[in-house]
Amino acid sequence: MVSINRKTKIIIGIILGIWGAFTIIPFIWMILSAFKTNPEIVAIQPKILPNEWTLDNFRELFQRLNFGVYLKNTIIITLMSFVGLLINAAAGFGFAHYDFKGKNVLFILVLATMMIPGQVTMIPVYLMLNAVGLTNTYLGIVLPGLTGAFGIFLFRQFFSNISEEFFEAARLDGAGEFYIFFRVALPLSRPILAVQGILAFIGGWNSFLWPLIIANDQKFYTLSVGLQLLQGQHGANYALQMAGAAFMVVPILIIFLIFQKYILSGFNISGGK
Repeated sequence: MVSINRKTKIIIGIILGIWGAFTIIPFIWMILSAFKTNPEIVAIQPKILPNEWTLDNFRELFQRLNFGVYLKNTIIITLMSFVGLLINAAAGFGFAHYDFKGKNVLFILVLATMMIPGQVTMIPVYLMLNAVGLTNTYLGIVLPGLTGAFGIFLFRQFFSNISEEFFEAARLDGAGEFYIFFRVALPLSRPILAVQGILAFIGGWNSFLWPLIIANDQKFYTLSVGLQLLQGQHGANYALQMAGAAFMVVPILIIFLIFQKYILSGFNISGGK
């Protein structure tokens, strides 16, 4: 029986290894192509490794095609989106450990927003932001996605599994509610904070449709929007497109490889009783 289980694991491991190899091949090709010249890519018999490694594609992206501006905007938007972590955590903590009138109804309404496609609310949100003068601003880009029902739900489920005794003990010691939240609740929620932080980074780094709608000036465009412009303006320059795509994807791959254990463990919502 033991040998059968071992054989099964080996077979599953081989299948997953082959599947993983096929999955990662396009990314390897993209990264290596970023260091090639365009004639090498469009050659009849292209090679995996560049004949002559070059950084000219990346230089052109930042010196001529404003990718430095797009990178700055993406970093600013990503950092601002982390503010939503605290808001989601505070809302989840409130739903889990405070009693107020209409709490259950309000929580159901929050969850109901998950069933509404984002495309449905884009025009009303745009009109509201335009009315208060927030179009073509960083705040206008970040504000609609600052909080989300999914994040509130995760924090609420996590905090619900933590005994109220932790917080009552802090109140007996004279701690205020803000102190309890920042010094007791947040340290206990590190796994879920890691998950939400990674999701916030990916969402901010890949933001495309909303920045394209709300920003009328290229100085507010993100990397995703800049990559789309690159494909439209230099559709025949595949080396340049590969460099832009690699610059977009590699940071996300690095973040995922470093924090993948938090992604896997964070969704297993649990807490100390």
